[in-house]
Amino acid sequence: MKSTVPLLAPLLRSNLQGDVLAVLLLSPEEQWNITALAERVATNLPSVLREINRLLQGGIVRERKLGRNRMISANRAHPLFHPLVQMLEYSYGPLVVLPEILSGISGVEKAYIYGSWAARHEGVEGTDPADIDVLVVGTPNRLAIADAAEAASRRLGREVNIRTISAESWKDDSEYFIRSIKERPILELDVERGSDS
Repeated sequence: MKSTVPLLAPLLRSNLQGDVLAVLLLSPEEQWNITALAERVATNLPSVLREINRLLQGGIVRERKLGRNRMISANRAHPLFHPLVQMLEYSYGPLVVLPEILSGISGVEKAYIYGSWAARHEGVEGTDPADIDVLVVGTPNRLAIADAAEAASRRLGREVNIRTISAESWKDDSEYFIRSIKERPILELDVERGSDS
């Protein structure tokens, strides 16, 4: 059953709020225009504008005008910055941290989060995920993938398990493992962009 409460961080109002905060606070050196931020969190412009205006009122983010663009970035001086970063890394961090880590690895064509973390993000009720399951499509170096899993686990505070498969295997829906992943909530990671805005 799907819940309307954000299951990854029930203290927040919505998953959109969590996703926006994660993009802004987990890469505090980045500045985002509102259109790019809406694209990054895969939602409409008015919804992101509402979130940004709330965050600006609370002082959590800063705004800089650049021509007609409003450039938004984290306010590192806010007293809640560090506690929020810690909460966001644990709860919404995989969608920001994993693309940053995986985008630097040659041979990664696509990457997805599946399993219980993806299900909770999509509102499927259950217990707090103990780990994060990631599927990498392509032919990356196995040592680089092991290093990436270790780095992501340290940063996110949860075990990150990365499994790799070929592009041909990913297209083959006759394999039970692939079919079972595609039938449940799955979140594609933006590994081509990584943390670029």
